[in-house]
Amino acid sequence: MSADTSTRQPEATRRRILEAAFAEFYEHGFQGGSLARIVAAAGTTKGALFHHFAGKQALGYAVVDEIIEPLLLERWLSGLEGSDDPISAIEAAFLRHASEDVESGSWVNGCPLNNLAQEMSPLDEGFHQRIDALYDTWRKGFAEALSRGIEAGTVDPEISPKSAATLLVASQMGIWGTGKSSHDARPMLAACEAVCDYLERLRPEGSMAPSQSP
Repeated sequence: MSADTSTRQPEATRRRILEAAFAEFYEHGFQGGSLARIVAAAGTTKGALFHHFAGKQALGYAVVDEIIEPLLLERWLSGLEGSDDPISAIEAAFLRHASEDVESGSWVNGCPLNNLAQEMSPLDEGFHQRIDALYDTWRKGFAEALSRGIEAGTVDPEISPKSAATLLVASQMGIWGTGKSSHDARPMLAACEAVCDYLERLRPEGSMAPSQSP
């Protein structure tokens, strides 16, 4: 066995544990999550889990830092990079991710970040700090994109980017929470359409979405 292979194997095991833990906590919650089910899904042992993570709490923190954070950035902020039309980009993200989650069936479990926020932020300061930082990053990303849109003339200069961003992130939390609580995709999809209607009202007066322009 080469040194390179022996280095990669522990890294691959750690990653499998993280991915299995993410799936377990997403379906059962952090407190209801089972380490036995995690190691079984990862195809490893509890000894290997505790080799990489000090305990369940450390594993949960790593799931937030290494799985949920990159997922949030890819889903909600990557499409805004370099865009002069943040309204269309945010609309597309809401519609695409709601549709994909309904199609995959994951919508019945809600939003993994919001789930942990509701369950663990009141109970554990480490979770609270991590989750609050992610929501702050998300709000700042939306606000900065809307500010760039104002400069580019695609967003109404009279709006408050910070306030709009705060409302949009809170809307995502409520929309995915609605799907989880109701087990009915229709109000979730209808709420996404309402968010898109709100976003269209953030355009400068008299302007249209690029796809609607002559």
